[in-house]
Amino acid sequence: MTDFPVNKTDEEWRTILTSEQYQILRKHATERPGSCALNTEKRAGTFSCAGCGQPLFTNDTKFESGTGWPSFHAPHPGAIATTTDRAYGMTRTEVHCSQCGGHLGHVFPDGPPPTGQRYCINGAALNFVPKAQA
Repeated sequence: MTDFPVNKTDEEWRTILTSEQYQILRKHATERPGSCALNTEKRAGTFSCAGCGQPLFTNDTKFESGTGWPSFHAPHPGAIATTTDRAYGMTRTEVHCSQCGGHLGHVFPDGPPPTGQRYCINGAALNFVPKAQA
């Protein structure tokens, strides 16, 4: 994997992330489907990387995919980097935070309009900040 603008040692990541966040963001683990409250988050706001805080998605791009993971049809421009994942005998497109390289999930070509993409994201890899009420 390439160098990213936010770099930390393994020990630094272990210090700032929960055990689950570390396993997902740094070791490419996957949370159990339906295990994260962010899957049902419906308030206006921004989903950011739990590793570095970079804004990744907004709630207006979120949709219910029925998969058990938060799903979005589009990220913020430039927020996502991709790699080819050939684990488990299949080929998928893995998505990472473009700032810290943290593993977020995968993107699939079966999402809704306008993009047709489904960014299937581990909720534990995200933080949610509700939009300020006027």
